[in-house]
Amino acid sequence: MMWLYITGIIASYLLGSIPMGLILTRLMGKGDLRKVGSGNIGATNVMRVGGLRMAAATWLLDMLKAIASVFIGWSIGGDVFAAWCGFVAIVGHCYPIWLGFHGGKGISSLFGVLLAINPLVFITCGIEWLIVALSSGYSSLGAIVTFSLMPILGFVISSQIGWAFLAIALLCLWRHRENIKRLLAGTESKVEWKWKK
Repeated sequence: MMWLYITGIIASYLLGSIPMGLILTRLMGKGDLRKVGSGNIGATNVMRVGGLRMAAATWLLDMLKAIASVFIGWSIGGDVFAAWCGFVAIVGHCYPIWLGFHGGKGISSLFGVLLAINPLVFITCGIEWLIVALSSGYSSLGAIVTFSLMPILGFVISSQIGWAFLAIALLCLWRHRENIKRLLAGTESKVEWKWKK
């Protein structure tokens, strides 16, 4: 039985490691995403080089790989293992083996995990992110508030889900540490919400 759990963890990491933004921008002729904008492979940088539609496609694909990982966890060990497989998928997104462990910051994959685990938590965090990001112009600020909110909501579901959500939040906060420094210094770049480029 243990081999099933190990297989689930490995599969979740490999799924999470697929660099959707990098693949999509290359297919659309936008070049190497790592060499433009912020150099990040996530949806926010995709929007800088390809517009909102391409960013939305990247966001959706990053969510889907996390959702698939949660479903793998569910099929093996139920809700709690599913949440931890979601965490592992986000680790893969942040530290992909295919790119020398230099990946995204986890926010889009995080929302995939939330949707798969509890749609109400997904909606709550999604509304919060939209309000903060759109009103402030800082996508990172909306994400940071989400990282603070989701563990609380996770513990409302159950203590075991709460610990998994806390691990996700801490990982994503770590990945946003430079954004936090720039926000505090007033040098963080605002997002240009452009439909296409």
